[in-house]
Amino acid sequence: MTSVYAAALAFILSLSAPLMAAEMVMFEQPGCFWCKRFNEEIAPAWPKIEQGRRAPLRRVNIHDPLPEDLADIPVERFTPTFVLVDEGREIARLRGYPGDQFFWALVDEMLAKLDQR
Repeated sequence: MTSVYAAALAFILSLSAPLMAAEMVMFEQPGCFWCKRFNEEIAPAWPKIEQGRRAPLRRVNIHDPLPEDLADIPVERFTPTFVLVDEGREIARLRGYPGDQFFWALVDEMLAKLDQR
């Protein structure tokens, strides 16, 4: 009987969870100087902080085929480009990496748009 209750609870919890969580898609390409700077200055901290927990980083090489779930997100040739995506829709976009001093404030502005939905 316990396994039946556990299965029922798991099912109910799955209904309340969003189908797709927010994520920060980073469009990048090999040899990108600013991508390298981002990788050195920001990427190591990203999964450890609130912003990274709210929108985990997902990397997409602009030269590879676009993942099917991002088909409606326009890809630019300028890298890095950061696109905040929630439930398959673009919420906000940041073109380029402005350095660590400005990046966090801009990301906070992007994430604030999630709360406005």
